[in-house]
Amino acid sequence: MQMMEAAGDVTPPPAGDWQTRRATMEATMAAWGAARPMPSDVTAVDYKASAADGTPILLRWYTKQGRSETGTPGPAVLYTHGGGMIHSTVDLYAPVVGNYVSASDVPMLAVEYRRAPEHPHPTPVEDSYTGLQWLADHSAELGVDPARIAVMGDSAGGGIAAGVALLARDRGGPALARQILVYPMLDDRTAVKAPDPAITPFLVWSNNDNITGWGALLGERVGGADVPVYAAPARVADPAGLPPTYIEVGTLDLFRDEDIEYARRLSAAAVPTELHVHPGVPHAFEALAPAADVSMRSSADRIRIITSF
Repeated sequence: MQMMEAAGDVTPPPAGDWQTRRATMEATMAAWGAARPMPSDVTAVDYKASAADGTPILLRWYTKQGRSETGTPGPAVLYTHGGGMIHSTVDLYAPVVGNYVSASDVPMLAVEYRRAPEHPHPTPVEDSYTGLQWLADHSAELGVDPARIAVMGDSAGGGIAAGVALLARDRGGPALARQILVYPMLDDRTAVKAPDPAITPFLVWSNNDNITGWGALLGERVGGADVPVYAAPARVADPAGLPPTYIEVGTLDLFRDEDIEYARRLSAAAVPTELHVHPGVPHAFEALAPAADVSMRSSADRIRIITSF
């Protein structure tokens, strides 16, 4: 597992060892957060919502100081954090979300969805959909235009965000203005085929990591015929009717092909789609090298999309 090697563990754990991956990656996320803390001009307020099974779910509402919540309603984003379905938390992602809010002046609601394997599918996506419903239901008091809500996530959170968009479409739920998918984890079938050998040495999220994450979420169904589209959005038969979509991925990312294919299918279904394939960069490239030109360009693109609806 190359990311764990970068974090100081030179012996990657075997496929299926989610405990070691969770402990190591959460330590890495904490170190990254300390290096780039949440901006001082962003305020966070915690709320609770009841999940489908009645469990209280933490929702953290981030706003830039000085924003009026009694003036003209504006846009907002539901953010679902990454973590391979098995690790990371709202607390660990506070700097990530806070920096988006500071740069865009668009408020965001982060969802503390429950993680696999303790809570396999459908819990993570259903918890996140609960967050979307809550945001739409409380839009007036939060100063949000309910027609200007987007979903956004990175990695596993990007896959969950895509699943939330499908649930909203299929259930007639809150209408979404955008889905913003940052190197999203969309297709469990990637875990059951050999990765491109040309990029294997550069993978930050490795094939064994992917096997572990999808296995935690789906168990023995990984790669089979009965995987729900809300768990693996790449499996959707018809993506028509989804909101305008932004997708980005690097050429050295295990998710490269599944993300490009999802963008292609969205475009073929007349969903307005913007795809960025960044040459020569791996998964989570902007966290690994925040000052790199490609990271700066990517950050500018994300802020542009966040402020575009």
